[in-house]
Amino acid sequence: MLKKGDRAPEFKTLTHQGQTVELSDFRGKKVVLWFYPKADTPGCTAEACGFRDRKSAFEKKNTVLLGVSFDTVEENASFARKFAVDYPLLCDTQRELGIKYGACASEQEAYAQRIAYLIDEAGMIEEVFPKVDARAFPEQLLKQLK
Repeated sequence: MLKKGDRAPEFKTLTHQGQTVELSDFRGKKVVLWFYPKADTPGCTAEACGFRDRKSAFEKKNTVLLGVSFDTVEENASFARKFAVDYPLLCDTQRELGIKYGACASEQEAYAQRIAYLIDEAGMIEEVFPKVDARAFPEQLLKQLK
């Protein structure tokens, strides 16, 4: 995993809406980059909905939410529709983000580890979360944000 103070690796990938996003698109805002193992599974749903329910509170703290899994655009789009997820879910089907950010060790891994990063406005790692409780993490992180 990356460490606090590291430069967050740049990326360019598709969202569940089929749009291309890059980390640099979010300069000037904090970014919660959270990895989840599989769309539409109980823990991932709880975490995604926890962030969804607090999205406006994160926005008030100049923070954007980006979920990342190895799911396809179609799988993540279905997940987003089913649970009204209204922030980008990134589709890391090639495991490029997973490898760069330490959510997996190789392209052969089926699922991302449940980890997260808080990236500051300049693109530096502000906080590292090597293991999170899917149900509690969104609220814990929101309370921690300055």
